[in-house]
Amino acid sequence: MKGHPEDRLSRAFAALSDPVRRDIVARLTVGDATVNDLAAPYDISLQAVSKHLKVLEEAGLVTRRREAQRRPVHLEREALGLMTDWIDRHQRRAEHRMARLEEALADLPSSDTTTGTSDTTGADR
Repeated sequence: MKGHPEDRLSRAFAALSDPVRRDIVARLTVGDATVNDLAAPYDISLQAVSKHLKVLEEAGLVTRRREAQRRPVHLEREALGLMTDWIDRHQRRAEHRMARLEEALADLPSSDTTTGTSDTTGADR
């Protein structure tokens, strides 16, 4: 995947917005496969699968190489790593922010101690 990392991320996430392309990527985690292999479970043409693969290629998620008469499709682990790193970084930030919020809420006096009552539902009335 070439270009600015944010552009690469945008292309990769956009490519994975389609469920067929997500499934193709999931299947390629097991190993390389040909277009025919990848097309087998779908009720779509080989041409449609090839178009999906072109989108995944342009996003840098897969590559194709020639091996004699075969052209296996290969999942580019580095591209998934870039996406995973981005998600992990933002997940850590969100978790840190939530932990700070929980700490701040824990430091606030509870409503029970400020009002002098322990039952605010009125169940004892």
